[in-house]
Amino acid sequence: MPELPDWPNSLVTYRGIVLPKHCDHYGHLNVRYYAHFFDDGGFQMWGHAGIKLSDLTKDGMGAVVANISIDFIHEITAGQPIVIRGAWTKIGTKSLAHEQRLFNADTGTHCASQTAVEVFFDMQKRQSAPMPEDIREKIRPLVSTPDA
Repeated sequence: MPELPDWPNSLVTYRGIVLPKHCDHYGHLNVRYYAHFFDDGGFQMWGHAGIKLSDLTKDGMGAVVANISIDFIHEITAGQPIVIRGAWTKIGTKSLAHEQRLFNADTGTHCASQTAVEVFFDMQKRQSAPMPEDIREKIRPLVSTPDA
């Protein structure tokens, strides 16, 4: 794989290949699959931080997506291998943010970026809640600001 831009604390969250079934009538990766690949990668962000799904859901808690934004930067088509890298970018008292970047794995071309904000949620009360301290302590040292 070609050299990707330096991005402290980023990790590979997804690898795959764009199949013809992932493409729209213009012949490039359809929006719904960008979301699919980024969503799969988002679940991997927790594991890279040493956090299991059972850690997120203990004591009736959960982490829910409050906002997602995808920037489409460069076209990608069927047959091209992709790699997504992600990093935690912010941490608050009830929420945190991460960014993932999708690259053409053969060329290193940056094709899309997704930013997401996740909020800790009390599943019983159905409202936001403070982030558990053990989770905060695992993510805090991983937070980095992506370069422009």
